[in-house]
Amino acid sequence: MPLTEEKILETMKQVIDPELKVNVVDLGLIYGVGMEEVEGKTDLRIVMTMTTPACPYGPELVQDLKDALAALPEAGRVEVEVTLSPPWTPDRMTDDARDELGLF
Repeated sequence: MPLTEEKILETMKQVIDPELKVNVVDLGLIYGVGMEEVEGKTDLRIVMTMTTPACPYGPELVQDLKDALAALPEAGRVEVEVTLSPPWTPDRMTDDARDELGLF
């Protein structure tokens, strides 16, 4: 069965920002999910950002995303692109993330 965007997003929710203790999806760090079927597998291209340009956990978050997605049996190649445009703002967070961080 091919991968769906929903399954990919659920898998990415396993990746937790070490500083904020909230997953990268609910933080609004994921800007895009691209999928391409190649020889029975789904190649993935994730576009993400960081909460700040100098995020010390950037490389760790990128690798954690790659590892989580590559573990999916249906996944082929996994590419994660980091962009800082547009810049991340707290407005991108889900209500659950705001509640978890005590932001109202």
